[in-house]
Amino acid sequence: MSLTALLVVTLAIGGAQPPAPQTAPDQSAKASDQNVRYTLGPQDQVKITVFDEPDLTNIYRVDSDGFITFPMINRVAASGITPAELQDRLRSMLANGYIKNPQVRVEVEGYKSQSVIVGGEVRQPGKIPMTGTMTLIEALAAAGSPTSSAASEVTVSRQKRGPSGSVNGDNDVEIIRVNLKDIQLGRAGRDIQLQDGDIINVPKAQTLYVTGAVRNQGAIIYEPGMTVQQAIALAGGLTDRGSDRRIKADRLTPDGKVTEVNLRPEDKVQPNDTIKVGNKIF
Repeated sequence: MSLTALLVVTLAIGGAQPPAPQTAPDQSAKASDQNVRYTLGPQDQVKITVFDEPDLTNIYRVDSDGFITFPMINRVAASGITPAELQDRLRSMLANGYIKNPQVRVEVEGYKSQSVIVGGEVRQPGKIPMTGTMTLIEALAAAGSPTSSAASEVTVSRQKRGPSGSVNGDNDVEIIRVNLKDIQLGRAGRDIQLQDGDIINVPKAQTLYVTGAVRNQGAIIYEPGMTVQQAIALAGGLTDRGSDRRIKADRLTPDGKVTEVNLRPEDKVQPNDTIKVGNKIF
């Protein structure tokens, strides 16, 4: 038996594995996935690790002019680029006569430069710092989630940007509309990546009122396309004496006046309607 064959048999019987070859640290070390798409800006803090160079490894702040001050190479432009791009920039500059084959990693230590605003029917409205890439669901969760008075639609307003990332104009705004129920069921929201300066609005739901021969008189939340029958069902249904043939509504007209209209169960209701359900005639 050859020496090679004998070695293979010995390993198979003993269960031993040949030692894994050791490799040097990845020369193109990437920033963590959550930071790859984040764009650095003033006041952000980054942790820069230069392997085998403890004097260079530290936490650095992006100054108001968009630069960081780094040993040996002094001022390095950091604003407007991702951590991965800053990582490549530092490695290239250090390799230019300072360190042979430098190994560099850049990670965001403190998010300070970017934020979104969440307003309307959420429990904690206000400015939300962006912690890396942030989705619509994450921003709503950070704002305490929508209240029970929230409408069925959430909007995201953002200024359109050119290819370089610059804002096109004050009035050039894109509106993204998302169904709140789809967000709550996990069918939407995770795919919407927010941008610095986005304004998220959770409007207050429109309401209508149901009175008369129903089990629970009062206000209910209006949903687009809602019928009289659905509104009555949300009000607990008809009482024993309630009639679905004697339904009227006080409705606001476009000129601001209130008029009374007759309704059938299949008719559509309108926001601010006051639906009045009459009793059966015996």
